[in-house]
Amino acid sequence: MLSSKGLTVVDVYQGWCGPCKPVVSLFQKMRIEVGLDLLHFALAEADHLDVLEKYRGKCEPTFLFYAIKDESLSDEDECVSHGKNNGEDDMVSPERTCTLAIIKPDAVAHGKTDEIMMKIQEAGFEILTNEERTMTEAEMRLFYQHRAGEEAFEKLIHHMCSGPSHLLILTRTEGFEDVVTTWRTVMGPCDPNVARREQPESLRAQYGTEMPFNAIHGSRDREDADRELALLFPSLKFSGKNTEALQGDSSTHPRLKITDLD
Repeated sequence: MLSSKGLTVVDVYQGWCGPCKPVVSLFQKMRIEVGLDLLHFALAEADHLDVLEKYRGKCEPTFLFYAIKDESLSDEDECVSHGKNNGEDDMVSPERTCTLAIIKPDAVAHGKTDEIMMKIQEAGFEILTNEERTMTEAEMRLFYQHRAGEEAFEKLIHHMCSGPSHLLILTRTEGFEDVVTTWRTVMGPCDPNVARREQPESLRAQYGTEMPFNAIHGSRDREDADRELALLFPSLKFSGKNTEALQGDSSTHPRLKITDLD
């Protein structure tokens, strides 16, 4: 991580209190809005890393900044300072697509959020945004409108509104493979009982109990990811071509992509 080009911000936290979530969320939102692959974030628990021994026991937010100089940063700063337009669109190749993940109220209530997030990162995903939020009934009815005819629909809506969830925007730290498909594989089958039989190492097998308490949500496909991201993160500035309307009308929502500057 520290060898990555650009700026890396490390939140050094104490095990008893956890990361400084409000500030980390702010940094992560900045990264999405700016669209830089030259800006990275990481969490480090001082209690478990000898190199961070001098930061142990400090009851205050501590952030370490590591920068590796890259000429493209200087070029970009020069363009901005002189008010120049480099002639490129917002979307610059190569690009990385994102998907939505939700750590559901059942997993949050059981105190599994940090453990699940660690496993997500170990699986090769980068968490661009982590926002804790209690969903409203209106949001969830729109979010799950494709399941409105199912017998368990009302139970699902009630569960998703029953307590805080963690909303994550994920991308892949390496390569440009389909992040949606890869994430669904890591989650495992929707039914935790099926997941335990067929994919015992999957997240739903480990943290789900029974339907609808399967711990994790993931977008079904690329189109669904676009719709869900636009619905739950309307204040973020997305770039790219517009896709399917959220509610079947003529309005559109964009696809979120993280791009390189160099």
